[in-house]
Amino acid sequence: MIPLPTGTATGPHDAAFLPRRELSPRPAEQPITAPVPKLGGEPCWLAEPTWPLDPSTGEPLVFIGQFPVPGEPGRLAYLFLDEEDEIMGGLDPERGDGLLLVQPGGRIPPFAVIGPPGTRGRTLWRCEPDGERTPVEYHLDVVPLSDGVDRAMDQRAAFQRYLRDEGPEVPFPDGDHAHDHLGGDPSYPNGRARVPAPWQYLFGLSDAPDDGDPYFLNFGYGNGFGFLSPDGLEGRFFWEAP
Repeated sequence: MIPLPTGTATGPHDAAFLPRRELSPRPAEQPITAPVPKLGGEPCWLAEPTWPLDPSTGEPLVFIGQFPVPGEPGRLAYLFLDEEDEIMGGLDPERGDGLLLVQPGGRIPPFAVIGPPGTRGRTLWRCEPDGERTPVEYHLDVVPLSDGVDRAMDQRAAFQRYLRDEGPEVPFPDGDHAHDHLGGDPSYPNGRARVPAPWQYLFGLSDAPDDGDPYFLNFGYGNGFGFLSPDGLEGRFFWEAP
């Protein structure tokens, strides 16, 4: 079950979509061509292909994956990141080197640079022991979290609200954390989102920078975060490390 809009979120520290769901990667046995949550492979466009470029270099960004946009009609949010010397773009959510594009009917962010028709860049890959990069593709199964993990993530979000002087004092959180997830009350490595209200939290994505990881994403041992505008038509993304 995909989370549904709560209709009560006013900014990036609120739960815009509930219930919180884990995004569990599963290797694809064949190319995924349906508009389903996934990492890697080719974008399953729901409108005209819109491959973005890095504003600084003009090079096509790397397609990381696609994520469901809760609500009707069914939309997808496509994540593209720059990669240079194995460091991902997206530290600044409005620099244009990390983009979350929404289709169908979505708005292109004003700072985005879109390539001409036919533009196509690299996709998510795995680092091999010999240094080769092998393209990969994974289903992202949307599954319930255990009650304990879900409760621990709510506790972490409540503790960060307390640190921001936005809620009552609560104990320091203890428990597991599902880094790859959709919806729920968010928490961030440094306690605050890098996007202002009224942007609304959509997903969290952990990095995978080490040899032996199933795919390569370098967020400095941190996490990436996707956001939507209140109407669900425009996206933002940033990552940060503790």
